[in-house]
Amino acid sequence: MTIFSFLHSVKSVPKVSWSSKKALNLKPRFPTLTFLLLGLTLFGIGESILIASGIGVSPWTVLAQGVSNYTNWSIGFSTFVLSVGVLLIWIPLKQKPGIGTILNALIIALAIELSLPYLPQQDTYLMQTLQVIVGVILVGFGSGFYLIANLGAGPRDGLMVGLQKISNRPISQVRTALEIIVVTIGWLMGGVVGLGTLLFAIGVGPCVSLGFVLVTKISKPQVNSD
Repeated sequence: MTIFSFLHSVKSVPKVSWSSKKALNLKPRFPTLTFLLLGLTLFGIGESILIASGIGVSPWTVLAQGVSNYTNWSIGFSTFVLSVGVLLIWIPLKQKPGIGTILNALIIALAIELSLPYLPQQDTYLMQTLQVIVGVILVGFGSGFYLIANLGAGPRDGLMVGLQKISNRPISQVRTALEIIVVTIGWLMGGVVGLGTLLFAIGVGPCVSLGFVLVTKISKPQVNSD
């Protein structure tokens, strides 16, 4: 089995020794909380690297731009409204929030705010493209870490997990399809699409699956619960 076929075979979020038994856990173990914060920080830095590349933002930001065009809302407020809308979709998908759902918004935003001023502005298209690839990989790995912690997914990742459960399709396929749909709608509404956007839409699904694989390789299977 090739690495690509193996990644596409991943159909659920793994549970390891430090995973929380339930998402709504207000007293998680120290390793669980540590991996959650690490994953969210990596996610935020990855998004920051993508923004700094200057050749395209993530699909959900494209959609926020499109919503902003039609409503005259700021991109920040449009992003907030989209997040609330996605959380409402969680209800029929039977997804459960947790402290990770709240920390998702706080830590990722903070990581972007603190890291963006220190990231280089590349002069060549090749280096910008490489920067995007690094950003997508970090977002994927970060997603893998914090989702395995099982303390509640962010709005968009929770949507991904919920859709995977009802479709029984591989995680990578569900995430890629979701990103492509979102970026297409955003583009039709006037959002700006660049090479970085397309690379993110295509690559983030396999990178999330790769994050799952790497984390499970270095962790023990879950045997005890919180």
